[in-house]
Amino acid sequence: MDMSVSLWCEEVEDEQSQNQSQTESRAQSQGAASSQLRAAWDPTVSGHRVIQRLLHVEERYMPSMLYITLIQRDPERREELAKWALEVCCECGCDETVFPLSVSLLDRFLSASLSIPVSPYCLAAGCILIASKLTECDNVTADTLCAAAEYSFHPSNLREMERVILATLRWDTAAVTPQDFLPHFLACVEEREDGDRSDSEREPLSTLRRHSDTLAAMCACDSRFLGAPPSLVAAASLNCALRGLGSKSSTQLAVMGEALAELCQTDLAVLQCYSEMIEYGLRQRLRSGLQQGPMEKDEEVENERPGTPTDMREIDF
Repeated sequence: MDMSVSLWCEEVEDEQSQNQSQTESRAQSQGAASSQLRAAWDPTVSGHRVIQRLLHVEERYMPSMLYITLIQRDPERREELAKWALEVCCECGCDETVFPLSVSLLDRFLSASLSIPVSPYCLAAGCILIASKLTECDNVTADTLCAAAEYSFHPSNLREMERVILATLRWDTAAVTPQDFLPHFLACVEEREDGDRSDSEREPLSTLRRHSDTLAAMCACDSRFLGAPPSLVAAASLNCALRGLGSKSSTQLAVMGEALAELCQTDLAVLQCYSEMIEYGLRQRLRSGLQQGPMEKDEEVENERPGTPTDMREIDF
């Protein structure tokens, strides 16, 4: 007896449920500015056990060496798509995990097919759509992505591309990214700081997380980091963020570097090498941003800029 089973969701809302959802969305927008609720950080799901599991799984989602070699010979097209995906994620207000996951899906799809489709922006938009559905309660819509691409493709094309991506990746889309490691690395950094400094002297984790996220996003756009494991990118980004904030002594930075190298199971020299690569890439982007930007800037914008360079507003992606 043959039974064809499809995992594709073909749900269609009836008119009553659509009216109810519209009413609820209007009530939420009037009652609160943010409709998404997030669970608080649970320390019981962190620690070395979780890091070890992520390290074991991350190799499964690495692109092939053939793809990495081909891209690094001619990285312009891939970096163009990654930067466009970053712009779209920022404009749509996506969660910080959407962009790195969408780039991971993009690289894995291209690694499997070794060819760019007729509409590469439709491919990038399809990866964003899947990543948003996986990580957000209110995912970005197909119409929004089509508008971001100036309607170079239609929603029907985007949905068909989504099917192609899922079929190519065999529905294995929950890839490990640097953002998966960052909260666990930050928790370990906080534990080491507990005995060294008081609460008033300790660096806020939100600042370290924001700057580390920015540097990890920069690495996702740079094809030189394509073959680096996500754990190494996360550790190097956090290491650079600690350096850039300038709130720790050289001895403390050395201890933190050794701890991060131990967490991601790499040699300290390798971590320092990738940290220097990130700092070099950051200087390049800051330099190109100054060359391309206007000579006169508004004073109000200047006053809003942070004191350290590792912030999204300082980097011209």
